[in-house]
Amino acid sequence: MRKQLPVQEIEITVDAIGFEGISIGRIDNLVHFVAGALPGERVRARVTGKKKKFIQAETIEVLVASPDRVEAPCPHFGTCGGCKWQHLAYAQQAQWKRQHVVDAFERLAHVPVGSIKSTLASPEPFHYRNKMEFSFGASSWLTREEIESGKEFDTQFALGLHVPGRFDKVRDVEHCLLQSTVANTILAHTHACADTNGIRAYHQRFHDGFARHLVIRTSAAMGTVMTILITTTPTEQAHADFIEAWMSLYPSLPEGSSMIHAVNDSWSPVAVGEIKRTLGPGYLDEVSHGITYRVSPFSFFQTNTQHLPALVEEAMQGAGITSADVVWDLYCGTGTLTLPAAQRAKHVVGAELSAGSIADARANAERNGITNVEFHTVDLHVPSALDVLRGFPTPDVILIDPPRNGMHEQVVRHLMAVGAPRILYVSCNPATMARDCAILHEMYDVEVITPVDMFPQTFHVEAVGVLVKR
Repeated sequence: MRKQLPVQEIEITVDAIGFEGISIGRIDNLVHFVAGALPGERVRARVTGKKKKFIQAETIEVLVASPDRVEAPCPHFGTCGGCKWQHLAYAQQAQWKRQHVVDAFERLAHVPVGSIKSTLASPEPFHYRNKMEFSFGASSWLTREEIESGKEFDTQFALGLHVPGRFDKVRDVEHCLLQSTVANTILAHTHACADTNGIRAYHQRFHDGFARHLVIRTSAAMGTVMTILITTTPTEQAHADFIEAWMSLYPSLPEGSSMIHAVNDSWSPVAVGEIKRTLGPGYLDEVSHGITYRVSPFSFFQTNTQHLPALVEEAMQGAGITSADVVWDLYCGTGTLTLPAAQRAKHVVGAELSAGSIADARANAERNGITNVEFHTVDLHVPSALDVLRGFPTPDVILIDPPRNGMHEQVVRHLMAVGAPRILYVSCNPATMARDCAILHEMYDVEVITPVDMFPQTFHVEAVGVLVKR
């Protein structure tokens, strides 16, 4: 049994918001990270953790509210891992995201930047996500208020989103404001089917149970939906009945939609699996920037379709591609940047780890009649990748859109060895982007960065950076 520590409460004034969306204040020059508070607010908070250089706390009561505070519309706000900033006016979200880009380059990496533009705000602050991954959990998370209410709750089953910092705890969610109406219909239907058939959720600690993930992808252009139910291998009649009941929703979905059952018996928590059954075409078509993209169940595609044209246009303008240019697109995904670049360039080479994404990219090029492009499946973070890159034609422009952890240093060093006149860096993590640019700064100047808000209500921000060789 853990020793029960006495509850410590503090009063503190908050000054800023940090990189992970947690507000920051100071008492006697000691940094306090205060969840639930906003800059300019005076709050009463409960201390939840003590470290040598900082204190962690959570807001109990707002004593002096910020004029930018708004009522969060979601009942799960502050508990699930989906949103951090629903209580902050959207215009202020955009300003703080720009500030995080500024801080990453000026304070963390100490990289000079010619200019950092204002954030390009999303046209829709809610219902913008074209993909949501929900987890089944064998350990449901309850709030302090729910625990103290004395009511009975089923804590051995949940379908929703992980609680921040807890891989084994899931907040039960039946409706999410970030996704579409049809996606919420599928989520509620899945809840009902699991309850009717007495389905056990997969347990991340003990690696047993049946239901693992529910993935819902929607097409803004076509209005169709593709949903994937991921389980372990069915071994009971109840498992088969659950899958049948779940797939019974198919006739009521928009025409051209898909329902897919996939199996994952590994210990990996990633929401992928071997497809066992499909109703419908088994893919989505999406249109952006005049290009039709085919999206497979587990391939990557930008999650905010409505704002994607603004991101792509900013990237193409920054890249400055001409009809005589050879372009590399590293971490190309399904060709979101590759294909618009190919419409402007002489030749484009795309490279990506995911074989499924590369297959989609090739199909997308063929479907759109784009012939001046080639794609390669390659893990850019292994030494052998450099041999593949050396076989590519010499580039005039390099496009980079790496995952959140940024580029491997060997890739950064190789880019400097290649020495393309212009690099266009797209990132969903300003900190790793700034880290990589600090290395590239040996040869390149960061000319301009544009923050693009692809993730409203969260602290995440996309950034488009233009690097020019000195």
